[in-house]
Amino acid sequence: MFVAVEMVDTVRIPPWNFQRQFNEAIAEELNKKLANKWTGVLYIVGLCICLYDITKLEDSYIFPGDGASHTKVHFRYVVFHPFLDEILVGKIKHCSQEGVHVSLGFFDDIVIPPESLQQPAKFDEAEQVWVWEYETDEGAHDLYMDQGEDIRFRITDEVFLDTSPTGPSAAATNTPAAPGAEEGGQKKEAPYTLLVRRRSLI
Repeated sequence: MFVAVEMVDTVRIPPWNFQRQFNEAIAEELNKKLANKWTGVLYIVGLCICLYDITKLEDSYIFPGDGASHTKVHFRYVVFHPFLDEILVGKIKHCSQEGVHVSLGFFDDIVIPPESLQQPAKFDEAEQVWVWEYETDEGAHDLYMDQGEDIRFRITDEVFLDTSPTGPSAAATNTPAAPGAEEGGQKKEAPYTLLVRRRSLI
């Protein structure tokens, strides 16, 4: 579920942090940039959690017009990237027509689509929950998948979305955005999503 990934980055340390231990200042800047944020999802790599260690520091440079130091840093970072077919335990965040949305506490973009639930299953519009119609000798019993309940599932697919900034489209340039609307009229999508595509709910 968690892996240590080797990375290289140039870290800028502002002058007011020069009095601090150099490694501590580097670690703080790396975690501030990467740790457990929307921008901390690296394409094809996973969700960055925390710095593991620093393996190498190259020479630092101060450029004209900038009093900060710039250092090329080699480090290992702890990344959340479960392998396919790994079994995880999370909590039901909410249910919708799209399926059951699951949270691990630090990661919320897990979706179990209807076809991967125990069958037969139905969506209760009034309660906004999925219901497993469990068959017994005495007849069917409705088992509700309520918000906050623990759920065990197997990862069968992952989706990475490149969320790098792009230039405005012609329509977005010519048409002012409505108040409160997403920029460009597009819904903000998660850069990393885990999916259960088969009947892999346990």
